[in-house]
Amino acid sequence: MPFCFRGFSMSAKQSFSTMASLSARDHEGVFCHQFSVPESAIDINGHVNNLEYLKWMQEIAVAHSAARGWNWDRYRQEGGSWVVRSHFIEYLRPSHVGDNLILLTWIGGFSHRSSPRHYLFMRADDHRPLVRARTEWVYVDAETGRPKPVPQAFREQFMVIADEHLALDTFRL
Repeated sequence: MPFCFRGFSMSAKQSFSTMASLSARDHEGVFCHQFSVPESAIDINGHVNNLEYLKWMQEIAVAHSAARGWNWDRYRQEGGSWVVRSHFIEYLRPSHVGDNLILLTWIGGFSHRSSPRHYLFMRADDHRPLVRARTEWVYVDAETGRPKPVPQAFREQFMVIADEHLALDTFRL
């Protein structure tokens, strides 16, 4: 996993935007982040709170975009941004404080005004999947909030990986 940034412990106060410039984590379209689950992510049941996964999904999407040249300044120049239409999250196994996790994300395709982004959380020690998720992002005009076409320049910066097995094959290179 030479492309996976390690040793970063995410918390609510830390930002992926500063992390995006630290090292290459984008390999053949799969963006990877490895981190240790902080105590602040644990809920009353003793495992990671479901909202933490959602937060980490949004943060890695922003980091992946910034790593490919689409940071906040670029979006302002283009007059657009992304909003969430829907999330699907499948919780397969719990995660606990101190667990070392690997979070993968990739673009699953493009339609005229939207794009699905996939996510996979795995334990670092055995690569067992913990959470599998997908977000449907819609590109919108920054002023009106109405959907608009995904810029061709954006499409050209991201490799589409339509299948999780292909993403995992890329990750294991």
